[in-house]
Parts: sequence; C-alpha cells; structure tokens
Amino acid sequence: MDISMTHQGEDNYILAIESSCDETAASVVRNGREVLSNVIASQIALHTLYGGVVPEIASRCHIEKINQVIWQALSEAGVALQDITAIAVTYGPGLVGALLVGVSAAKAISFARGIPLVGVHHISGHISANYIEHPDLEPPFVCMVASGGHSHLVVVEDYGVYRLIGRTRDDAAGEAFDKVARAIGLGYPGGPKIDKLAREGNPDAILFPRAKVAENEYDFSFSGLKSAVLNYLNSCEMKGEAVCQADVAASFQRAVIDVCVEHSMAAVREFGYDRFAIAGGVASNSALRAAFEGACAGQGVKFYRPSPIYCTDNAAMIGVAGYYEYLRGVRHGYDLNAVPNLSL
Repeated sequence: MDISMTHQGEDNYILAIESSCDETAASVVRNGREVLSNVIASQIALHTLYGGVVPEIASRCHIEKINQVIWQALSEAGVALQDITAIAVTYGPGLVGALLVGVSAAKAISFARGIPLVGVHHISGHISANYIEHPDLEPPFVCMVASGGHSHLVVVEDYGVYRLIGRTRDDAAGEAFDKVARAIGLGYPGGPKIDKLAREGNPDAILFPRAKVAENEYDFSFSGLKSAVLNYLNSCEMKGEAVCQADVAASFQRAVIDVCVEHSMAAVREFGYDRFAIAGGVASNSALRAAFEGACAGQGVKFYRPSPIYCTDNAAMIGVAGYYEYLRGVRHGYDLNAVPNLSL
C-alpha cells in the first residue's frame, strides 16, 4: 500500500478503543500517523494488591472508565463524534470480559453515529505503534513482539498483512519477567522492576539457559529459564546462601535478551530485509532496546522502536492499525464479538 494514500483527499479521523487487559484506553488518530490524543486509565495499582491481573476486577474497571476515556480522548483531540470517520476497537486476543467492554462501546458508537466499525487484532496494534513516530517506516520488515501474553516473530509483508514465523511454546517473555520478579520479591508489574534492578547487577554472575526449539529456530521457550531461576533461588535457600537480587535480575534479563536478539537477527538475515522493529510491553525494556540497537548496527539494519508509552497497551496503536484496515476496506458488523484467543 502506497503511504501517499494517507495524504490524499479529506482527513480521516479514527476513534480507537483498547481494553484487552488492564488498561482502559481511547485515542483519536488522524490519517494513520498523527496521534491527536492518547488517554490511558491504568489499573496497575489495583492489581498490584493481588500480584497480577484479576480478570473480573479488570472487566468491572473497564465498565467504570470506558465512557470517561472516550470523551476525554475526543476532547483532547479537539474533535466531536460527528468528525469521526470510523471507530476501531481491539477484539482479541485478551481477557474476554475486558475485550467485551471495549467492543460493546465501539459497536454502540458505530450504530448511533452510523460510522464504520473496524475490529483490530491487538498484536497488529503493537506492530503498528512503530508507524507513529517513524514516518519513513513502511513494510516489508521483520518485527519482534514481546509482551505479557505474547512472544512473536513476524514478517510484516504489508500494512495489516503478517506472516508469523516464530512464537512462544509456553511462557511469553513478559510473563516470565512477572513470574521471576515475584519469585525474587519484587512484586507486580515485574518487567519495569527487573529492568531497574538489573542495572545494579552483574549479567554474567549466573549462567541461566538459553532454550532452542528444535522444530523451529524462530520459536521461543521461556518456561525452562523461569524454572532455572526458581531452582537457583531454592538451592540458595536450602544451602543458606545469600541471594543477590540484582545479579539474578540481570542474569535472567540477559538470558531473555540473548534469545530474542539471536532469533530476530537470524530472521533478518534469512529474509534479507534492512529494517527491523520491536513492539509490545517488553520492548520498553532499556537493556533489550540497547541490545537490539547494537545488533542492528552490526548488521547494517535500520532499527525501529516505539517510545515506551506506545509499547505498553494503548489505543493510539489501535487507531493506527485500524486506519490501515479501514483503507483496505475492512468493515465489521454488529455481530463483532470478543475473541480471547484470536490468532494473528
């Protein structure tokens, strides 16, 4: 798709809604690349009490916040509902109750205003976050998506057209971060806390495994790494040895990063692209970003990454993905439903 299409004719305003997990978010995006507003109501403080996301609590909070964030997004963008060209909403994957809140709100607005409804895949949104701040980025390219629920290696063949070449066989990278953080006493959310603590530790202090999946060199497996960390902690406890939390965090993080970088750079070499991007919540990890920057520079590949605010769940990325789906003619009916296990 020619990016010049985005600047032809009248402006297109996409109102986007994201409610797949524990952020209630709404955004207005103009012509696919310009974010006019990006409102996020986070539930982290609530779920921290339980050490992770509680689906029922998440759903109830979305119901309480959804109308507020939508009106705030419109207000901050300086537009009214009658200015909106289409409404985009995440319909999967994610927590089914949480997704239903956003989908229901989007369908109601679409029906009331008579504007097109565009369902968006959550992972497509994460990948599309890279378009917001990088006007030169166009498909094709390779993208690594690393989040709490997903570890995907994707060839982006065109806007909204993906070839999944690698995925996790068990724990996603972000899930492993959360579980290891809980094990060493950091609490939830684990990713940012491990990132911060790891800066004080020695990444070479403990040799944790780097798993390879025999059937597919691009697939990921982090459950063995998580188990190795737990075994190390248990062993230290039984022996009465002190545990350096910072060294555990740094060594674990290095193991995750090594696997992500190795797989991604192998894909870049095989498919011959000179552009590589990262996306998803784990993509905000400072050590991961630095490692990919160095690896891409070493291979002469241009490296793209969203700002941290666009790495974690947000509606701006859904608006961008929704815009390109809208241009492709994608329209959904009022039978659109939440699909918690939606495949890419």
